[in-house]
Parts: sequence; structure tokens; C-alpha cells
Amino acid sequence: MQPSSSSNQPPSRNPKPEKPGPWPPRIEPFVPRTDHNPTELKSWAKRTGFNPNSGDISRTFHDQPTTSAAPTSKPDDQAAKGPERERPNRVSFNPARLGRRLRERWEESTGVGKSVGFSDASEDLERGLDRAPLPDRAVHPHPDRVEIEPAGGGERRRNGGPARENGNHVRGDGDGGMKKELDGVDLHGKGVEREMDSGVLSDSQWEVEGEEPGETEVYRPGGLKCGVTENPGWVPLILYGVQHYLSMAGSLVFIPLIMVPAMGGSDKDTATVISTMLLITGISTILHTFFGTRLPLVQGSSFAYLAPALVIINSDEFRNLSQNKFKHIMRELQGAVIIGSIFQTILGYSGLMSLLVRLINPVVVAPTVAVIGLAFFSYGFPQAGSCIEISVPLIVLVLLFTLYMRRISLFGNRLFLVYAIPLSVGIVWAYAFFLTAGGAYNYKGCNSNIPSSNILLDSCRRKVETMRRCRTDVSNAWNTADWVRIPYPFQWGPPTFHFKTGIIMVFASLVASVDSVGSYHATALLVNLRPPTHGIVSRGIGLEGVTSIIAGLWGTGLGSSTLTENVLTVSTTKMASRRALQFGAILLILFSFFGKIGALLASVPLALAAAVLCFTWALVVALGLSTLRYTQTASSRNVIIVGFTLFISLSVPAFFQGYSPNTSLILPSYLIPYSAASSGPVHTSISGLNYTLNALLSINVVVAFLVAFILDNTVPGTKQERGVYIWSDLRRPDIDPASLEPYKLPQKICCWFRCLKCLG
Repeated sequence: MQPSSSSNQPPSRNPKPEKPGPWPPRIEPFVPRTDHNPTELKSWAKRTGFNPNSGDISRTFHDQPTTSAAPTSKPDDQAAKGPERERPNRVSFNPARLGRRLRERWEESTGVGKSVGFSDASEDLERGLDRAPLPDRAVHPHPDRVEIEPAGGGERRRNGGPARENGNHVRGDGDGGMKKELDGVDLHGKGVEREMDSGVLSDSQWEVEGEEPGETEVYRPGGLKCGVTENPGWVPLILYGVQHYLSMAGSLVFIPLIMVPAMGGSDKDTATVISTMLLITGISTILHTFFGTRLPLVQGSSFAYLAPALVIINSDEFRNLSQNKFKHIMRELQGAVIIGSIFQTILGYSGLMSLLVRLINPVVVAPTVAVIGLAFFSYGFPQAGSCIEISVPLIVLVLLFTLYMRRISLFGNRLFLVYAIPLSVGIVWAYAFFLTAGGAYNYKGCNSNIPSSNILLDSCRRKVETMRRCRTDVSNAWNTADWVRIPYPFQWGPPTFHFKTGIIMVFASLVASVDSVGSYHATALLVNLRPPTHGIVSRGIGLEGVTSIIAGLWGTGLGSSTLTENVLTVSTTKMASRRALQFGAILLILFSFFGKIGALLASVPLALAAAVLCFTWALVVALGLSTLRYTQTASSRNVIIVGFTLFISLSVPAFFQGYSPNTSLILPSYLIPYSAASSGPVHTSISGLNYTLNALLSINVVVAFLVAFILDNTVPGTKQERGVYIWSDLRRPDIDPASLEPYKLPQKICCWFRCLKCLG
């Protein structure tokens, strides 16, 4: 065999050979040029390819020329031996040590250091490798297909083409171009090959060589069990589809247990509203997975609409109604929800959301979502505390399952963490049944079927309230509900439209949109997708407006939005398949046709439901504040904005709620905070304007959104400080269409959106 060409060249006679430069090469800081328009320059991050989001250092370092010598050629018989073949640029390293070493060299060469967030890259690398260690086999990042190189060596071929070119693995893409898989570094002592396409490293999934030739395995960063576009199979599809909705039972079921009694509805009405919510949740989720952002997110009745709905429910005009009070209030809520949903639909599909989303950053989302849960502190434990013998054990069980037993895995799943709420409710509900059957709530001379207004003795009145909140046989929903009943539009009558209530729901739809924007970005990062573009976000918000219109027509009393708790469910279950969500949504639709299922859920004791909501609202607060991890949390700017927003959003509504002293004689104490709309301090010559302003300023989440939005967009701050870098893709996804593939609409639907270029 002929020797390599490099061996025929005479040695260099230069007495002073050129010294190799520092590694990594020095990258000069960005200096504005004055010879042309500065607005045409790209930012330093885009020019160098540095992306602080994913900790990707491939574009910064791997695409630079290296000083390592070219590999020497070997005889064909030796090259054919797989285990003995050499790989160029092979380096064995400790991942944690590599992250720190690269960070130090980066800081020394550029002088930038932590100001660009590179210090987090090594931490992300360490966390990612610790969370999902790589197998002891060769791994290849691959954006859209899975290919393997035979473990026994030889050539890897695709479409009959050659598999190697000048020592690098070569793969032909569908457009006739070539993508080279450059040898990288050694993780855990094994070979890793990084596939490069124009210097961009794909972060969607990893290709794993099997132990046997022809074996294919997939490793996904973050430990995902199933990707967004993958089909896990029929058995996992059923299991994951059911668990996704059971883990959010508190949001899907227990909202009507708060609203319907406050509206004067019967137990049968509560069962009907629950069945209707199950139907709308299923329909909205299926529509979102096809026409919205297409992320694995459940759509349903959101807590963002609950406080505005309670404000409308407790208006003066509805307090003195004696006949058909429930239907009158429900029709008013339907009209208000439809008005707010039309505004949200126009906001999304007109492209205005693409402009507004540029002003909605993590510093705005975090306190707004957190206050959605904090707003119900006056309702949570005051209701649960009315029957502490079942509410306290339930709260203890939920904390035990979610905190102390969260790492226990059965059949490969963390059952206690995923099913914490349904397991706790089932155990405590059975416990409450035995208490009821044992006579724990039998009080002599007191009957829970008698209205409280007809009971003369105060002691008996308090005991009757305890019986209604604790006993499991108080509700007559099971006896009155039909076995089969299909919810239909206008089942409560035609909606009524008023400007003052419609404006309240317009602001509620804005808050729900902010909540959804945060959920979109958080879920995209969890499932290893690039952040959705502004057009994709607009498309999702527009569809949420459409599904909220459907909710208004069917009469759920609330609009439909992305459920914030879904982010924790995806993070816990590691299941991101859209098909699993679609299958679970179909089951919800089928369940909604059986009235007895809604009646069974409506029979949950009120104190037990309030205890579940205490945990659910606390979870919403935590998920909202966790959005700050995308920002510089130590920044005094962010600390002051978030802290002031949280405080003022609780204090200002308390001021407005103090102007309704007469309502304490009519309404229960836990509903007084939602009665300021009719008796607030704002007094003008226009009664409708008085109602609207008093109502909006008495709603905590509206105040939080307005304050955070104004402060974050007026107080100066860097993009990285505000979290803009994390929520915007610095790697130009528009030049890599494959990275946005999971967001694309189905081919048959794209033609309907061609005229709407702003919707991605």
C-alpha cells in the first residue's frame, strides 16, 4: 500500500516554526464599526454563534481550525477492524472538569466570563449528564432520523452512498447536500461523534449504536421517554394518556365545586358543568395539538378566569335573585367569556400577539402567574379548615407523595409523584366514607337538607355547615343525574352580553395569554425543542381564543387556556408525545357523555376539594416563580420589580375590597374579596365604568400583570438580565427548518394559513 502523501514531503527547514495559537482561539469582542450603518450589524452572540440557552459550545469552538495532526492512514485490513480503528481528535475527559476548563479558557480568551451566561453552560452540562448518563456505546446527535454505524466496524451506508470521506463520517441529506459527522470527545470513556450542519449542533435527540450490528436505540437529552412526534405504542399510549390527565385532576374537576354553589346551582347542575368541562377540555386539547403550537399541552378551564368569574357572580344585580339564579349568572358568564375570547382570537390571528409577545418576558410572566395562585389564599384553607379531620390528612398525604416519596419508582414510573392527587383523594375519600357511616357527623336535631336560613339555632346552623362539607352522602347528584347525557351548546339558554362584564373577561384573556406564553416556552425547553417563534405563539393564542368561544357557547363559565400544571406533568413523566394527549382527550370526551361520571365527581366533599386546591394553587405559585430561572435572579432590577409586583397585587385589591362592608351580612367570608365591583371607591357619572374599574382593580392578577408589564418595559435592563436571550433563539432557526418541524401544521392544513405569514 502506498504511504500517505504527508510522508513524502520533506521536513520543514524553517528554523523557527510558527507556534500554534491558544486554544480555544481568541475571539475579539464586538466593536461597533463606523464605516457603515450600525443597525446592519449582527450582535456579538449571533456573529460568534454563542448560545447561552443550551450551553452549546460547538459553534464557538468546534468549528474553529484545530492544530491537531491529520490521522495517518492504515492498511485496509487493519482499517476494517472495528474495535481497533482510530478516531481523530479523540479526547478522554471528565464532563464536569471539561465544563470548568472550557469556562476558564473562555473567560481568559475573551474577558467576557459570566456576563454572557457561559458559567451556566458547564452546570447545564453536568446536570444533563448526571440526570441521564450516556450509555457505554457510541452516540450521535441526530436531528430527524436515527442511523447506526455497525458495532463491528466497516462502512455505514445510506441510500447506497459511501459512508466515509477523508476520515469523517458523511451522510447525504434529502436535498443532495452532505452533512459531516465530525469526531468529538469521549464521554465516559466511549466514543462520541457530533453531527455538524453548518456548525450547528442539533439538540433534539441522540443516536445510540446498539450492541449488535443493525441495532438502533435513541437517547434523548433530559431523559425523555418519548418525543413530541413519536408514537410510544398502544399500551404506553393508553397509560401515558390517562396519567397525563389524572395528574391534573385538581384543575379539571374541582373548579365547578367552587363556582356552582356560589351561583346558587344544585348538585345536578354541578355534575352537568363538570361533564361539560371534560368535553371542552378534550376538544380544546385535540384542536391545540393540530392547529395551535402543537406542543404537548392540555387545554382546559384555567384559574386565570376564576377570580374574574367570581367577581361577576357576586355582583349586586345577582344577589337577590331567587328563581333561576344559576341560569341567569351562567348566561352572563357565557356572554362575557365570548366577548373576551373574540378579543383573544383577533389578538392572535391578526398578528398583534407577535408584537405584544416581544414585551412579555419572564419578569412579567413570573409574578403574574404566581398571583393567580396567591389570589385564592382567602378561600383555600378557610374552606378546608371547616372539616380538618379529612382536609389535613389529605394535605399531609399529598406532601408525603410529592416530596418524601417522589423518588420511589414502580414499573419504571414515579407513581406517587405523578398520581399524588388522585391517590390522596381516593384514600381520604374512603376514610371520609367510613367516618360518615360510623356516625361521626350525626348531630341530634340537625338536618343537612334544611336550608341554613330556616335554622334558628346558631349551634345547629354551624353543625349543618360541617355536615355539608364533610359527609360523603350529602350530595344527591348521583340520584338526579342521567346515565347518558351529551352536553350541547346553549344548554343554559342564550348568552347575555354586557359591556362591563365583557371588559373584565378581556383582561382575563390577556392574563391567560401571558400564562400560556410562559407555558409554551417552558415546555419547549423541557422537550428539547427550540423556543417557539412569535408567529407560533400567536397561532397558539389565537386558537385558545377559538376554544374559549366554544367554552362560552357550551356554558362552562370559564374560558379555555393552557393549564400551568401541565409543565410539571411533562417534567415529571418525561412523556412528550402528542398522540398520548390526543388519546387521553378522546377518553375525556367519551366520559363527558356519561352523566353518572360527572355526578360521582360532584359528590366529592367540599372540604376535600378545597384541600386539593390548596396544593394546586400553591403549585401554580411555584411554577410561576420558577420562570425567573431564565433571568438573572440576583439582579436588583428583577428583585425589586418582582417583589413590588407581588406585594402591590395583594395590597391594592385589599384596599378596594374594604369598601364593601355591607356584603358581610349577605355573603360568606371567603366570597367577600370578590364583591368590590358594585361598591368600590371609584365613583363617576357612568355606572358601567364604575363597575368595571372597581372590578378590575379588585382582581389581584390584573393588578399584577399591569404593574409587572409597565415596570419591566420601562426600567432599563439588558436582554440577558430580563431573560430575553433564553426565550429567543440565537441560532437563527429560520435557516434550519428542521428545528421547527414539530411546530409545523399538518400539510393539508397549511394552505389555510398561507395568507397569515405572521403565524409561522
